[in-house]
Amino acid sequence: MDRRTQVSLYVISDLLSAATAWTLFYLYRKKVLEPLTFGYAVPVELDRNYAIGLFAVPLFWLGLYTMIGGYSDIFRRHRTKELGQTLLISLIGVVVIFFVLLLDDQVPDATYLARSFAVLFGLHFGLTLLPRFLLTSRTVRMVHDRRIGFNTVLVGGNERAVAIHHEIEGMRKSPGNRFVGFVSVNGGDQQLGAAGLPCLGRWTELRRAIDAHGVEEAIIAVESSEHEHISRIINELEGTNVRIKVIPDMYDIMAGSVKMTSIFGAPLIEVNPQIMPAWQFALKRLFDIVFSAFALVLLSPLFLVLAVLVRTSSPGPVFFRQERIGRFGRPFRIIKFRSMYADAEQAGPQLSSSTDPRITPIGRFLRRARLDELPQFWNVLKGDMSLVGPRPERRYFIDRIMEVAPHYRHLHKVRPGITSWGQVKFGYAENVDQMVRRLKYDILYIENMSLAVDLKILAYTVIIMLKGDGK
Repeated sequence: MDRRTQVSLYVISDLLSAATAWTLFYLYRKKVLEPLTFGYAVPVELDRNYAIGLFAVPLFWLGLYTMIGGYSDIFRRHRTKELGQTLLISLIGVVVIFFVLLLDDQVPDATYLARSFAVLFGLHFGLTLLPRFLLTSRTVRMVHDRRIGFNTVLVGGNERAVAIHHEIEGMRKSPGNRFVGFVSVNGGDQQLGAAGLPCLGRWTELRRAIDAHGVEEAIIAVESSEHEHISRIINELEGTNVRIKVIPDMYDIMAGSVKMTSIFGAPLIEVNPQIMPAWQFALKRLFDIVFSAFALVLLSPLFLVLAVLVRTSSPGPVFFRQERIGRFGRPFRIIKFRSMYADAEQAGPQLSSSTDPRITPIGRFLRRARLDELPQFWNVLKGDMSLVGPRPERRYFIDRIMEVAPHYRHLHKVRPGITSWGQVKFGYAENVDQMVRRLKYDILYIENMSLAVDLKILAYTVIIMLKGDGK
């Protein structure tokens, strides 16, 4: 069974469940609740309101499931996750429907509304969970029986690699790993070859092996003490959409680094399994759009004043546009209020400093108050940027940073932001060393991304803007 077929089964199941739940709820209102309101039996008619609901409500649920990630990693779902996710989505969706469609109903007392909410929630949750639970149970059985698997490469061919290979292959219930081969780390780790697993080259050829064999998981089987090797391998795998797992040692286990997601799986450390839940990503993007649109409208008078100040302070355009590198390494053109004299980079790419003579008098004020960044709400609205995220850099400086900090590429997992943890801590970087120091905070942000962290960073950014003490 391919992924598209499996997703289609979930989609059809959700649409039918939502339609059935809405129909039963409509009949319940007509047969039970409305007679309590009007004092007489109400004829049951499948009228225009029912037809509109039958069309719109299932589509609403489909959109909600898509937004929260109900159709992602379709072969990696498990029953406890299905129960929790269906419960959460049902609660959110029923609350939305209740406030949009039901709250203004004519009711005899508050118990009517409570009963409406309870019945709609119970019908939708029960009718949705049952087929989803059955579909997920079937998938889990197929994974355990090795009818569904995820092409896996072992990074390293030493004794640890041989041990984890034998352990996973010997399990009665497979965790889903289908080994296609291994790559050597130091050239001498060839023990897996004797076990019958083909060598796919050196670790530097990982990307070629991933493309050639459709690899979905990589298990790093080097000593945990060899942090340099692990770091370089993870950097090599960055951007490949491959799940990365590391064989832990006893220190990792005692330190709590190993988080088990399956009773039957081998104990492995999963690296960056998920930056944020899909629903938080969707909510973050929705917040970006709403906030940016609101800010562009609300701040339009300020934009006009700043545009006049920039235009009259020195010859040149009001806005400054420059190519930056965004999510997945894609270039885009960032827009800011011009804070430097025209043709400030005739000698090539340069970073500015607090005493940079290229900065105009009004530009110095704009930078201290972060007002030069305001036009980037347009970049956020377009989808090039987010409100909060690592600051986007030019390719020239990214290449300089990568020479001393190859893990910079981790920043391209997410949209760059108008403000960031590193920006709040350091402000504008004046040289590559400061960029590397700021990088630590941007990596920490990605590893701890959440809506709560975003709100904290936004709050500190507003404080900096009001104080005018940005660096």
